[in-house]
Amino acid sequence: MSDNMKVLTNGIVKENPTLRLVLGTCPTLAVTTSALNGIGMGVAATLVLICSNLTISLLRKVIPDRVRIPAFITVIAGFVTVVQMLVKAFAPALNNSLGIYLPLIVVNCIILARAEMFASKNRVWPSVLDAVGMGIGFTIALFLMGFIRELIGGGTVLAGTPLSFTVTKTPMLVMLLPPGGFFVFGILVAISNKISKRMGKKPVEKLGCEGCHGDCAACGEGERT
Repeated sequence: MSDNMKVLTNGIVKENPTLRLVLGTCPTLAVTTSALNGIGMGVAATLVLICSNLTISLLRKVIPDRVRIPAFITVIAGFVTVVQMLVKAFAPALNNSLGIYLPLIVVNCIILARAEMFASKNRVWPSVLDAVGMGIGFTIALFLMGFIRELIGGGTVLAGTPLSFTVTKTPMLVMLLPPGGFFVFGILVAISNKISKRMGKKPVEKLGCEGCHGDCAACGEGERT
């Protein structure tokens, strides 16, 4: 796998910002009462992440080290304002659903962390790929949480879209409340950790007689008694 592909896929499973690094938990728990809200927040954060990583990578040799954090926040805030205006103009219902959490993308730990840890130290293309991968991972996590909570807690799937349909008329309303959010979040984190561990396992190469499969003559150990 090429270095660029590793950077792109790193944020989806291995270092998923929500389920593995446990960043951005505030909007994750607050807005995921429906799958549509999860997708909306994920896409908005991804756009800000891509634009801010791109800009910060371009300016990484210009921004003084002592003021890098205020500079990063200023760049991020500018793109958040643009995204918020676009959402208000083209998706007012989504803007109302996300509420204060849309402008709070400015202080989202994921975006500031990628600016500090990656974009400020790498070239433009890898920084963009890192942003895309982290954004996809964040969006998938939000969508899964929103889908599960909406399905069990509301009895519907993708409500408010042409694809919406009702699953049950006796939903578990607790899943739409904070306890339900924490429960689903914990389950997804556990599943993500399990998948990541399995993907990270490497076959152990056996040395010496353990690798002979009973044919000790192959390594000369058969002559020893």
